[in-house]
Amino acid sequence: MSAITEVAIVGAGPYGLSLAAHLAALGVETRIFGRPMDSWRFHMPEGMLLKSDPFASNLSDPQDFYTLAQHSVERSISYHESGPVRLDAFADYGLAFQERFVPGLEEVQVISVVRGDGQFALHLDNGETARARRVVVAVGVGPFQYVPETLRRLPAGFVSHSFAHHDLSRFSDARVAVVGGGSSAIDLAGLLHERGCDVSLVSRRADLKFSGGAGSRSGARPSLWRRIRHPSSGLGPGLRSRLSADAPLLVHALPKRLKLEFARRHLGPSASGVMKARVVGHVPLLLDRVLAAAEIEDGRVTLSLRGSGGQNEVLHVDHVIAATGFRIDVRRLDCLAPTLRNDICAFEQTPVLSRNFETSVRGLYIIGPAAAASFGPLLRFTFGARFASRRVARALANVQRRSGRTASTLSTFGAPAGTRV
Repeated sequence: MSAITEVAIVGAGPYGLSLAAHLAALGVETRIFGRPMDSWRFHMPEGMLLKSDPFASNLSDPQDFYTLAQHSVERSISYHESGPVRLDAFADYGLAFQERFVPGLEEVQVISVVRGDGQFALHLDNGETARARRVVVAVGVGPFQYVPETLRRLPAGFVSHSFAHHDLSRFSDARVAVVGGGSSAIDLAGLLHERGCDVSLVSRRADLKFSGGAGSRSGARPSLWRRIRHPSSGLGPGLRSRLSADAPLLVHALPKRLKLEFARRHLGPSASGVMKARVVGHVPLLLDRVLAAAEIEDGRVTLSLRGSGGQNEVLHVDHVIAATGFRIDVRRLDCLAPTLRNDICAFEQTPVLSRNFETSVRGLYIIGPAAAASFGPLLRFTFGARFASRRVARALANVQRRSGRTASTLSTFGAPAGTRV
């Protein structure tokens, strides 16, 4: 039987890596599984720009030292607080963070987590079974892809989710419809157009929204009154955004229905302001349209669209990309055994978490976007990694201390460079 580690982390994105770095500094024995920055490196389109500001795009280390800005200085990379963050630059920063703070990352996938005898067994795709007293699920949005029923009926070769596309070159000579009105849809439409694709954007929204426009990133200082009415935060300007960023525990104290609606509705679909000039006037925008039907005719997809005024139109394309977002549902956490998923207390299929991110299953924690229904929209963004990793790391260290198990001088990662343990 394999040795039992104190904590196992499933997922190696910004949240998983940040938590591992904090646990290492606290001397909590930890194993972390997954490909580093997987979603950002393999599931987002090349050339994409992050919607978040540079200062809000940091992973979290115990000293708050290795920021995106510090990484850029050390690597002699151009960095501007007033400019958007490129996807490739952010992914490279995440990899450098992993190499520095989480060198013991195991690049294997967790197939199933099973609970029994006061511990968890993690079955890995390399045939090994790892054992841990506590498990933290930090899998990001990947398991929660949402495709409307109308499109789910199409054969797989004719429809895909935006999460499936990093390399867009396969669409250079195709006619594509991107369905959606948020950042993924707008980014994809603009990037596909720039690669020579005949692309149209179809959205039920009457208007597209863009954040971080010229005013917010131009460096111009807003008036005192505007700063009072719309204070800045890592989630953008506004009182609700500032509350979300500064007081996630206050959000946690709200009634379940209220905080779930807050997490869903605040900071709704929008794209980086930089994308506006690359999309508007270049990509055909079929706005205020409902997708009524989709079927295959003569080897192509026929989309039947209905406008709010009742008018109907038909669009013929080779492929449809559903940039229709993600819907958190604990039943889709395939890394957990079905019996374990069923034991998690949920509200409208979102996990109900304690103030320390623990589920109703003792010893099982969830961080990242799946925790947004408990802590608010902060957890939908990388900016929330600092709050989550610090809080969970302290809680896990306290559990270890109360149990009487002696904390290791270092975790299994060893001493990460630049970190005092």
